Amino acid sequence: MKNDRERIIIRTSIISIVSNIVLACFKAFIGIVSNSIAIVSDAVNNLSDALSSIITIVGVKLASKLPDKEHPYGYGRIEYMTSFIVSAIVLYAGITAFIESFKKIVNPEKVDYSIITLIILIAGILVKFLLGIYVKKKGNDVNSDSLIASGSDAFNDALLSISVFVSAVIYMFFHISLEAYVGVMLSIFIIKSGVELIKESVDNILGVRIESDLAKKIKKEINKEKDVQGAFDLILNDYGPDRYSGSVHIEVSDSLSVSDVDKISRRISRNILEKYGVLLHTIGVYSVNTKDKEISSIQKDISKIVFGYNGILQMHGFYIDFVDKYISFDIIIDFKIDNREEVYKKIYDEVSEKYNDYKISINLDIDISD
Repeated sequence: MKNDRERIIIRTSIISIVSNIVLACFKAFIGIVSNSIAIVSDAVNNLSDALSSIITIVGVKLASKLPDKEHPYGYGRIEYMTSFIVSAIVLYAGITAFIESFKKIVNPEKVDYSIITLIILIAGILVKFLLGIYVKKKGNDVNSDSLIASGSDAFNDALLSISVFVSAVIYMFFHISLEAYVGVMLSIFIIKSGVELIKESVDNILGVRIESDLAKKIKKEINKEKDVQGAFDLILNDYGPDRYSGSVHIEVSDSLSVSDVDKISRRISRNILEKYGVLLHTIGVYSVNTKDKEISSIQKDISKIVFGYNGILQMHGFYIDFVDKYISFDIIIDFKIDNREEVYKKIYDEVSEKYNDYKISINLDIDISD
């Protein structure tokens, strides 16, 4: 499966490279002959797309290297780094095109469009639309952000080429030159795309929230286990596209034996790996009280205090030690609450005051997954 993904990405990227280089050559020639900065900018954009595809190939080849002692989780994140390089190239191409187009506005030069110019522009539009459909489909098939971005970029290029085509037609029939202004519009659009791609690449490098759909499916699968009463603290580390490993906490009855819990944990790990390709290397356990009514009463009372505050998403991992006089539990406060630390302190103070003969430990968990 891994080799198939790599092969599809490389083949799709090669098709994109050849198409963009051919288009760039034709557009550059026509742009220079007709003295059209808009067409030349469009050609430069096609060249940057070809370069982006080359970097995508290099990235996927490096990312496929086997894990070693220094990098035990493999090299998958290299794809995010190459995506950042591609984004920087797109941004640079946009800035360069903007500068050249602005020069043409300040110092206008005569352009000379022809029927051949229009034919090549129409051909370029058709090729870009078809390329966009193909590349984006393949990107979705193999979950490649680089290919999906390239496919979307091809659609954008087609729309931009349409604007160049319209400006050429207007000039040929009405002798009104808009090509420098169209060049500026093109470059701004390219710059915007570059900035968005850089942001996406940086997000992936920094680490982003687990996909909501994936998190919910994994938790739902875990909760199918008859002895599991809840799944919490799902943490997945992303080591490249479709390369997840992480941990989760489960709540189980305090009547279960260590052997029972071990069997449950092993079944969960196996099922999640088989169904979602996610390795849960650690499954922590919260013991749910089923024997002591006093514990249940205190838990309900504290739960009422906690959920009396706005923005509380979750309370779990409740534990009481009557011998050492110790109460512990976790809470999750919504990121939308600006004063999360203040809310935490109020909850801590209220619980501590009511149960002043206990040592209180409240862990402010992170809202890391849905």
